[in-house]
Amino acid sequence: MQLFLDSAKPNEIREAANLGVISGVTTNPSLVAKEKVDYKERIMEICQIVSGPVSVEVLSQEAEGMVTEAKEFATWASNVIVKVPMIEEGLRALKSLRQLKIRTNVTLVFSLNQALLAAIAGADYVSPFVGRLDDVGHDGMQLVAEIVNAYKTYNMSTQVIAASIRHPLHVVQAVHAGAHIATIPFGVLEGMLHHPLTDLGVQRFLDDWHRAIGEQERKNDV
Repeated sequence: MQLFLDSAKPNEIREAANLGVISGVTTNPSLVAKEKVDYKERIMEICQIVSGPVSVEVLSQEAEGMVTEAKEFATWASNVIVKVPMIEEGLRALKSLRQLKIRTNVTLVFSLNQALLAAIAGADYVSPFVGRLDDVGHDGMQLVAEIVNAYKTYNMSTQVIAASIRHPLHVVQAVHAGAHIATIPFGVLEGMLHHPLTDLGVQRFLDDWHRAIGEQERKNDV
């Protein structure tokens, strides 16, 4: 199980990378737009922070435009992965990108049928959106488990990225579902790190230590 950070903020990515727990980063135009920075410059900055896969999403809705963008993205850094939407034109683009040996992440996957098509078309990764499915009354993690099982059954090499993760419990569920990767916001990473019993335990150890030192000092004064 690997963790990717879903972020376009260099400070978050650096902090997560310094923890030694993330293997890659996923971005999208919305995340970068919120930063109000140049798309290429921000992606290249992120690619310098992490050596693992960095997903960069195309903006075109036509296959030819997607391929043109993907070729450009691939020149930015060797670890760029091109995100392609799960639409008909996206599948058309996958064929060309596979021939060009440009690695791809098919995003906005909401059904097993879509995941199967993406894998057959040659996607390196697929991203089922767990949180968005949950929002409309479906079980997002059940879909992740179904995709993982199908890929194992048919020996497909496409990796499953559990995306649209909303809270630490989603990460636990992604583990149980067998996802290869969970891509998580920085806040979820922080939630995974902390537990009130850990904080309480650390404080108790410190209190016991200071109390023991104080008792020893009093004995030495006698």
